[in-house]
Amino acid sequence: MTTKITEGVKISVETFYQDEYSQPFNNEFMFAYRITIENGSDHTVKLLRRHWYIFDSCGVTREVEGEGVVGLQPVIEPKKSHQYISGSHLKTEIGKMYGTYLMERIIDGRQFKVNIPEFHLVAPFKLN
Repeated sequence: MTTKITEGVKISVETFYQDEYSQPFNNEFMFAYRITIENGSDHTVKLLRRHWYIFDSCGVTREVEGEGVVGLQPVIEPKKSHQYISGSHLKTEIGKMYGTYLMERIIDGRQFKVNIPEFHLVAPFKLN
């Protein structure tokens, strides 16, 4: 698990290779990731936007930016958390991702970015 804290908001990431959705002979590798967002600050926050950088081992970079996460803009109270699962496909068996969430403090509307730690996507057969 990879973890990073920005302004009291802790982001933790776990990754999973999706063998049943991957086709290695066609250069299609599917990965899932579970994100846990823990609000360790004293203020209720709302996740407004996400911005991802996705890299494969051939040097291809993709950027994904948009509203919320998996169709939601979760509001997270102090000492509470929000968890979701999403995925990414690569054309190689190794890659990485990182990014930011744009958050807003509910009390005063102050917006700030929370860093999503870099994490690796690796098909298990590459680890042998």
